[in-house]
Amino acid sequence: METLFGNLFNLQWQQVVMWAIGGVLIWLAIRKKMEPSLLLPMGFGAILVNLPFSGAVTQVFETGTEEGALDVLFDAGIANELFPLLLFIGIGAMIDFTPLLANPKLMLFGAAAQFGIFFTLCAAALLGFPLKNAASIAVIGAADGPTSIFVASYLKSDYLGAILVAAYSYMALVPIIQPPVIRLVTTREERRIRMPYAQRKVSKTAKILFPILITVIAGLFVPRSVSLVGFLMFGNLIRECGVLDSLSETAQKVLANLITLLLGLTVASRMRAEDFLTKETLMILALGLVAFIFDTVGGVLVAKVYNIFAKNKINPMIGAAGISAFPMSARVINQMGLEEDNQNFLLMHAAGVNVSGQIASVIAGGMILSMFG
Repeated sequence: METLFGNLFNLQWQQVVMWAIGGVLIWLAIRKKMEPSLLLPMGFGAILVNLPFSGAVTQVFETGTEEGALDVLFDAGIANELFPLLLFIGIGAMIDFTPLLANPKLMLFGAAAQFGIFFTLCAAALLGFPLKNAASIAVIGAADGPTSIFVASYLKSDYLGAILVAAYSYMALVPIIQPPVIRLVTTREERRIRMPYAQRKVSKTAKILFPILITVIAGLFVPRSVSLVGFLMFGNLIRECGVLDSLSETAQKVLANLITLLLGLTVASRMRAEDFLTKETLMILALGLVAFIFDTVGGVLVAKVYNIFAKNKINPMIGAAGISAFPMSARVINQMGLEEDNQNFLLMHAAGVNVSGQIASVIAGGMILSMFG
């Protein structure tokens, strides 16, 4: 009888809490459709690695080593930064930089929306986190899961699991987090500012040269960002070159979805109760929220300052799309514009800022690595 129910007798309350956290992630994935390809495997993995006996995963998935299957997957895909780099190829293939190329000044707001990263870095350091851990926590504000993974892994953060859960969870919660923050720092009149969109033709040559030039510039000025930027831009070059359409489609769908699925399971390997249920985890979750809020506020405030000097006013809400949650943030801004004025279409402007934020967040991650790597 004891053998039959041995696991039950070894069950601890902390493991039950982690099952509940895993259940919430699964509920968000299925019921709310928030990043289901990531949150579903992450939630299931959180339950799996917290079965009674820390060796349960090894027993279920025998690998011939002292590590469990998920640990082996972690060593193969995250410890060497392989998964985030491959995922960047898929993300790059998804991005259309046309709105940004048609209106390059939008890059300003993408850069401004990275303010939360550096604010949170200072806050985390003041709260007592060692600088490398503080830097890893700050990159949650990039609203870019692969960048968070890459930086935290490269800096060998002690809180990788909590950082990744915070980064991806908040990225999925952009539709909930951003609107109240934006309303807090804008007036109704500002939110109703219309921005007519005049489509400008962008040549195929410009679309091909853009990823190449961005990679070269990043390599010259922020060398530590070149692998991140390079893989992102290579994915975009596959999209725009016009001779690799089938490969582009594979990168956007099959590659991106497969790597995201593996990432979810792999991140869960760092969600064991003894490592995850700590006061530091709660602090990281709070700091991640601070980073998201200040990223949003930074982008909006710079847009408001721009309006002081600009002849043609812009809707300051588009500044909030400078976070790297592409294309979710752009859709949120467009929806908010339509709620204020059913003829106020902001999608293309917000999308331009959103893709610039993708580039800026990767470069910001490279700057963090240059300072603390």
